[in-house]
Amino acid sequence: MISRFFGLYYMGHNKSFHLISFIFLQCCSSIHCVRSSFDDDLAAILHDRAFKALINERPHTGALHNASLPANLAGIKVSAVGLRSKTLWRKGANFSGFRIPPKSLPVPYVRRILIVYHNLGNWSSLYYNLSGYSLISPVIGFMVYDASHLSSRSKNFSKLELNTMRKPISIEFHISLLDKGTRGRVKCAAFDAYGKVFLSEMNLPNVCYSKTLGHFSIVIPNKNKPKVRVLWVIMFFLGFLGLILVGLGATVVVKSVTERKTQGMEKEADDGEFLETYWINSSKIPRAAVTRTTPVLESTNLPRWSWYG
Repeated sequence: MISRFFGLYYMGHNKSFHLISFIFLQCCSSIHCVRSSFDDDLAAILHDRAFKALINERPHTGALHNASLPANLAGIKVSAVGLRSKTLWRKGANFSGFRIPPKSLPVPYVRRILIVYHNLGNWSSLYYNLSGYSLISPVIGFMVYDASHLSSRSKNFSKLELNTMRKPISIEFHISLLDKGTRGRVKCAAFDAYGKVFLSEMNLPNVCYSKTLGHFSIVIPNKNKPKVRVLWVIMFFLGFLGLILVGLGATVVVKSVTERKTQGMEKEADDGEFLETYWINSSKIPRAAVTRTTPVLESTNLPRWSWYG
């Protein structure tokens, strides 16, 4: 639905297409949309321009033709070349930094093919975003189409795949890496049509390899500088937590030793003298045995009293 809207809007309002697409991509970035795939609307516009360039210029087979783009797509470069499949099988193709090896064939097989090359330039970061990495080269790529009916001015070109017989396609980037440290950290990134990203090591300077068509770039991992204040806060918190744990451990040990001493003293007291106990409310109180003797009178004969004195 969004693709149709942008296609129609571009046809009626050519000057506003760049602004609208930019706003859409920025909104998509804010909600973490998947942007690591070539936009269908932009691809349709670029390929339409490439097809028109070939038809209007009456192209010679095997010659690369550059397509002119509107001003609102400044920074993007598109070129196309038409080849016979038997020529691709015999010689391969070497255009716009891409070298397709010999013994390659289109899938499904057709007699003529059209290869459209893209260089997104300053639009690269709008359509491709790799978490944890930064692009240090423009995103370049190519697609293959059935060109059997190119002379009939038909726009119904079907996409094709390439079978390179397991031989790699080389991609050369015309950029200068800063220093040796940068060369050791850079990687090749391959973006397929389904939003997946494949990273590989760069064995030769500025050269990447792939066994399939798509879009490619050179990326470098982002530097994560640790914040000193955060580290200090974490260390302080861990030290404070350690002190609390040591204090709790010491308290438990002292309490355990005190209870053992008290129990020992009570046991010694119980073994030395047996005292009866009784309870008053919830308190247990010892009670000694009765030791008091019954008083005895010296004489049991009571004196006789006379009423008369």
